[in-house]
Amino acid sequence: MKQEDTPVLETKSLGIQFGGLKAVNDVNIEIYKGELIGLIGPNGAGKTTIFNLITGIYTPTTGSYLLCGERMNGLKTHQVVNAGIARTFQNIRLFKKMTVLDNVRVAFNKNMKANLLQSIFRTPYYWKEEADTTAKAMDLLKLFKLDGFADQYAENLPYGKQRLLEIARALATDMKLLLLDEPAAGMNPVETAELKESIKMLREKFGIPILLIEHDMSLVMSICERIYVLNFGEILASGTPDEIASNKDVIEAYLGKEDEGGEV
Repeated sequence: MKQEDTPVLETKSLGIQFGGLKAVNDVNIEIYKGELIGLIGPNGAGKTTIFNLITGIYTPTTGSYLLCGERMNGLKTHQVVNAGIARTFQNIRLFKKMTVLDNVRVAFNKNMKANLLQSIFRTPYYWKEEADTTAKAMDLLKLFKLDGFADQYAENLPYGKQRLLEIARALATDMKLLLLDEPAAGMNPVETAELKESIKMLREKFGIPILLIEHDMSLVMSICERIYVLNFGEILASGTPDEIASNKDVIEAYLGKEDEGGEV
């Protein structure tokens, strides 16, 4: 794949310290358009902390991160989303009492132009925009084969479908970069296979760069082009799946061990 000069995401010596603990230190990551990159490592290595830094939940104490060449340090979470970074979470965060359709429709709100008066008086422009938004949301649901569930409450979806709905909602934000935080966690083999096909579809159809945290190594090794391995908050190694699978340090720190515990 030919890489563009400017990475979609670039972290430069990114780090954060909580009291005397360096949770993440000197992390340098580059992701280019259309790439699917894995971020792996033992639980507690700091993977989710990196996601929290990139999405504005935490503020870096060292280094910086850039989206398409623009420095993002100091932006609030909603500003990061508006700039073009979307994410999913380890624990599904849907609007459970809203329909599947409305979960996606709400993500289009930042692009809607109807003003307060148009919304109050339900003008023709308001209704047109509502219809257009519904059509766009249904198109996304069809991509993930969720259109048949459009009128159901999100909480009533099977677990694997809820994961796909979360990704569909992220896609509705018109993002430039998608962060997936352990999307296969808790899935059975059939659901994992469906997730894998959905992630591949996103890359092929939209060219969206994806940074993936995942403990399912068969999934990571089969779809990622490059992988960063994190250990004790620092990059231990990076390379292709084959290079990572044969790296002695990675095998010792992660691949050769049974992983237990909770993520930082």
